[in-house]
Amino acid sequence: MKKKEAAGERSKSSGITRKRARSGDVTAADLISRQPDAILCTIISLLPTKDGGRTPALSRRWRHLWRSAPLNLEVITSLPVFLRHAVPPSAVSKIISLHPGPARRFSFLFLRAGDLYAQVESWFDSRALCNLEELDIGYEYLSARKTSYPLPQSVLRSSSSTLLVAKISYCDFPKIIAPSMNFPLLKELSLRYVSIRGDVFHGLLSGCHALESLYMLQVQAAGCLRVSSPTIRSIGFRDNSGEKAELVIEDAPRLERLLLPYCHRDDCVTIQVISAPKLVILGPLSPDFCKLLDLQEMNPVSLANSICTVKVLALGCSNHQLNAVLDILRMFPCLEKLYVTSHSHGSMLEQNEDQYDPPYPVECLETHLKEVVFKLFIGYEQQVNFARFFVLNAKVLNKIEFQGCGDYNNEMVARQHRLLQVENRASRDAHFEFRNIYFCIDEHVEKHVHNLSLADPFSDSHR
Repeated sequence: MKKKEAAGERSKSSGITRKRARSGDVTAADLISRQPDAILCTIISLLPTKDGGRTPALSRRWRHLWRSAPLNLEVITSLPVFLRHAVPPSAVSKIISLHPGPARRFSFLFLRAGDLYAQVESWFDSRALCNLEELDIGYEYLSARKTSYPLPQSVLRSSSSTLLVAKISYCDFPKIIAPSMNFPLLKELSLRYVSIRGDVFHGLLSGCHALESLYMLQVQAAGCLRVSSPTIRSIGFRDNSGEKAELVIEDAPRLERLLLPYCHRDDCVTIQVISAPKLVILGPLSPDFCKLLDLQEMNPVSLANSICTVKVLALGCSNHQLNAVLDILRMFPCLEKLYVTSHSHGSMLEQNEDQYDPPYPVECLETHLKEVVFKLFIGYEQQVNFARFFVLNAKVLNKIEFQGCGDYNNEMVARQHRLLQVENRASRDAHFEFRNIYFCIDEHVEKHVHNLSLADPFSDSHR
């Protein structure tokens, strides 16, 4: 009897809901609209700009929420297919006049100089953008252009106290930054294709009291780039422009990772690490670039601590550079995981250098190295000879992984085992894994600079 009554109540309730929906009350069967205003405002702020602006048309329940939600404003001067959700500059003034703020995110890409410069200045002085949390601004990229455009002064002034994330591209920084300029909440900073004076760069970082990650791509500086930060944990640096560049990490007591994608032999880059006592992850490096990686200016205590703390190292090298690689490994006696990416600029006809000299062992091969990953492994003779060295000499290995483009069937794996002399391996605990995956560290590591939740930014599992 009770079951029949319950079923009747559900049927009655369902009928009322359908009737209300037919009468135009769209919230009757809309579970999302029943959520509290705070949740709905969060949803709106995460939507693309155009979609967020359309939400007032959904129903009376949504009509007032757009003005209450933190503004997500994405602007672009030209509209490629993949950015159809952005709005043109002509719509910005109206949007920020209607929205009282605050703004969660402001992205303005492909900014053109001249007619828009004054508008940009006025936008950042508006109430809607005064408490901005995320900024992504960059001028239009012109490959033939030798000079870039000035960064609007108001960009650094208007939301300095509230910014959490900032990405600035294709522009010139002001020659002077006010000493009082502070970014107390800024955690992530990306500088891409910018020109900045060394003293301005130092002043900018000095005002970032919570900065955890910094990415620099093709940063042109008058003088060296000096990093001193008590909070920074991750640094990414890339410069293959062919022009001289110098990065000095003077004092970074919490720095855990130094990521250097595309720093190869043709670069004119010098990186000097003076104090980074908690450095754990380093690379990708090439043996040639390591000549420009200066760790020797550190005092003896700090030098020993920094190098001994490195557990994960990524190298990019030619397969005839064995001795050069061993010289690098000697710098990191406590290394536990090594990535090796083969680069095509090494000749496959060159002979490997002299083999391992037992009277002068590499400490990490004897006591610490647990895993080696060979990327872009094709299986030609030079690669096999290079990999075989680790099979025969790394005494505590648990795993050797080969990643390449090939059909690793049982027959192919058995052949590789014979060539690698797996039966004679130095570590009886080592197992071998062959994976059909063509993944280059350099192409992906830069996007992991700001993702501090990744234990290993070189792993292919994070692509």
